[in-house]
Amino acid sequence: MKLKIHYPWDQTEKGQGFFIPCLDTDAVREEGLKQAVRLRILDAKAYPAVRNELIGVWFYRLRHASQKQT
Repeated sequence: MKLKIHYPWDQTEKGQGFFIPCLDTDAVREEGLKQAVRLRILDAKAYPAVRNELIGVWFYRLRHASQKQT
């Protein structure tokens, strides 16, 4: 049985993130990043993490990159 996971990319602003608890972190990470690309969120990142004693994936969006001064 496959569960549908809601990835709240549409509510996640730059510099913010969300945690999805899961056992198969590779599959959840891959699917979450694919959904971000479908929504044209190209600054999305993800990594396996432990939060409140739960294993899962932490998804986040990068903050605005500071411009280099020359």
